Amino acid sequence: MHHYLDAEELTKALSPDIPVLLNRPHAARRAARYFVDQFPGKALYAVKANPSPALLQLLWEEGVTHFDVASIDEVRIVRATLPDATLCYMNPVKQLASVREAYREHGVRIFSLDSLEELEKIELGTELAEDLTLCVRIRVASEFAEISLASKFGVDVDESAELLQRARQRADCLGICFHVGSQAMTPLAYVHALERVRTAIVGASVTVDIVNVGGGFPSIYPDLEPVSLNHYFTAIDRTFEDLPISYSAELWCEPGRALSAEYSSLVVKVERRRGNELFINDGAYGTLFDAAHIGWRFPVRQVGADAENGTTTGFSFYGPTCDDMDFMAGPFVLPDDIRAGDYIEIGMIGAYGSAMRTKFNGYGSSEEHDVTDEPMASLYVGDNLDRSDRDNVVSFPSA
Repeated sequence: MHHYLDAEELTKALSPDIPVLLNRPHAARRAARYFVDQFPGKALYAVKANPSPALLQLLWEEGVTHFDVASIDEVRIVRATLPDATLCYMNPVKQLASVREAYREHGVRIFSLDSLEELEKIELGTELAEDLTLCVRIRVASEFAEISLASKFGVDVDESAELLQRARQRADCLGICFHVGSQAMTPLAYVHALERVRTAIVGASVTVDIVNVGGGFPSIYPDLEPVSLNHYFTAIDRTFEDLPISYSAELWCEPGRALSAEYSSLVVKVERRRGNELFINDGAYGTLFDAAHIGWRFPVRQVGADAENGTTTGFSFYGPTCDDMDFMAGPFVLPDDIRAGDYIEIGMIGAYGSAMRTKFNGYGSSEEHDVTDEPMASLYVGDNLDRSDRDNVVSFPSA
């Protein structure tokens, strides 16, 4: 694979007619080191965000040893790529055959669940194994997150006592986990959720060995600029330390977006301009699923344009398929004189971008190249790093 400095150098050299993913291994390594060094516990990478074997390998090299897998295919991918990794099967609803294969063939010993039926399935699939770590997922609010994950999984805290007690009897290690939603914009999301964990533990009168605060750690996007992750880590650590848990209990988290978003950007070509609408060669059925279906605004720039001069316009995008739903409303702010034949770089696409790509309508092909420039935004450099604030209290959201 040829390495380029940036999108401009690549487009001048290749004049690509299909979308190109620009991967920044140095950015993902930096994010991994940050979580490994700064989070006051163990960080599990949420593989669903980006299952690229190359990304998995570099996260492993930087000290990420545990991986949150949500399907038997993810189990197979990670095990084939990283034979010594610890796999945590954190989907609370699994197929019996998947539990059996994960346990017998891939050495999975860590499972999540949110019902007695799932506990019975795990017991059956592992043949009443005595070396299991079971993490009961409780339901918490997603009020501080941009994308809610509060409806599908999780046992209500008020109904969790029997499940926790039964899981405690079966488990070698018992954990409680939750998910505050994707792109949580304040540390308060975790503080409130951990208070729900406290209620569940007291109600069930069980000894808990692991508290897993899940994912939701944010990245930087237009109009979404979170406080330093240090504030999140401090708030989580202080609340965790005050829980009624085992003296040796471990603190876990499951970052996906925060570890992978800065890894990739996307270069697309403008095929047509119609007023303030740009027809590009990737879209809703490809790497830009989130931009279309949940209205996510990614940072954009015209490749080779002078960002400091000229007027700008908010554009919407149409993707290449023959479907009207292949539409991304934006607005994506670009130079007013952009036209067919120009290239656009779309940043922060490493989380969920390539993972959501399909071949609908015959599209979906792309190239990948490594680049050495910095991502369009980063939580891990400059003022955003803010390591000195580890001793400060949690930042509260503005009214």
